[in-house]
Amino acid sequence: MSPAEEEKSLPLPQRWPRASKFALSACAAAVAELVTFPLDLTKTRLQIQGEAAVHRDGAASGQAAPYRGMLRTAAGIVQEEGLGKLWQGATPAIYRHIVYSGVRMVAYEHLRDSVLCRAEDKTFPLWKAVVGGMSAGAIGQFFASPTDLVKVQMQTEGKRKLEGKPLRFRGVHHAFLKILSEGGIRGLWAGWVPNVQRAALVNMGDLTTYDTVKHFLLLNTPLVDNSVTHSVSRGLLYKSSMDCLIQTVQGEGFMSLYKGFIPTWMRMAPWSLVFWLTYEQIRRICGVSSF
Repeated sequence: MSPAEEEKSLPLPQRWPRASKFALSACAAAVAELVTFPLDLTKTRLQIQGEAAVHRDGAASGQAAPYRGMLRTAAGIVQEEGLGKLWQGATPAIYRHIVYSGVRMVAYEHLRDSVLCRAEDKTFPLWKAVVGGMSAGAIGQFFASPTDLVKVQMQTEGKRKLEGKPLRFRGVHHAFLKILSEGGIRGLWAGWVPNVQRAALVNMGDLTTYDTVKHFLLLNTPLVDNSVTHSVSRGLLYKSSMDCLIQTVQGEGFMSLYKGFIPTWMRMAPWSLVFWLTYEQIRRICGVSSF
């Protein structure tokens, strides 16, 4: 058998390992996104309602925000817009995670195994895991920035409807084309700097923690590589991130910087759990080695 024929006889994950891992991580991210998306929408509504009031009525306005807290926000969306609206913007969010999670997972494994050189016994120093996690997160978010922008713009459409404003987009593709026509290619990356900074920190906590804790448990405890171990491990209004910080504090107060913290935290925990459990099982089913 010739080398070419031998290569064709190999399973798909062995022939195209990176493409296969990209597809598997994208599938796992899509599942996690659908399960936890209502929390993301709730978080976004909490964050935009204050700044929308400030830009509409001025910082001195004493008008109360329409929603107070995560549960009341979610209940208000269901009562005023319908249950299905809790998944408004889910399509661009899934698009975003296909790019973001696919790139970050492939990038991290490549950095870990080929650039930062994990040892044969699978030990990996914490500082290398931090560098790999932050780098992979930043790379993934940079590539996903256009889809992230479209996702947030689509999520605000329900808010505009309640305020009596005309809807700007007919759908995901219309939103993408409109942003592109108004801001050009650069417009699709509006706000990418703070998003990349955040993604780097998030993945220092997500990828770094999961990889480090998982392999520590496998090497130092009786636990085996299964679901139990996987579970245990687990805007255009501003000129820049600094301008956003200043305007937010001036218009809404210092504590507004932490608005949406609880739903953000409550979403990230189940999202990571669903993602890692799904991802590890999909890899195993498809014959790809464990992460």
